[in-house]
Amino acid sequence: MSTYALSNRAILQRLGERVRRRRLRRNLSQQELADRSGVGRTTVSELERGGASTLTTLVQLLRALDALEALDDFLPDPGPSPLELAKRSGNQRRRATGRRRRGPRE
Repeated sequence: MSTYALSNRAILQRLGERVRRRRLRRNLSQQELADRSGVGRTTVSELERGGASTLTTLVQLLRALDALEALDDFLPDPGPSPLELAKRSGNQRRRATGRRRRGPRE
């Protein structure tokens, strides 16, 4: 099923389940994860059940789970647009400047 077909609530539940599985793979209790991340145990529990959370809380949990690389997978850097690349290509240096001699002018 396409993620776009899911409700926001269903997406949050999937996200919470993934955090829960990652926590269990790391053999951490909710309290241990809460302590490592600096959030409350009830916050961890709520997120794992698909409750709303802040981005800051999600980042704190991912950091505590050694899973920050998931953010790159989640929202990769798109890089420059083709228009930006075209603009830059016109300004690329094509040759080095030579050394200029200092001396008396004639």
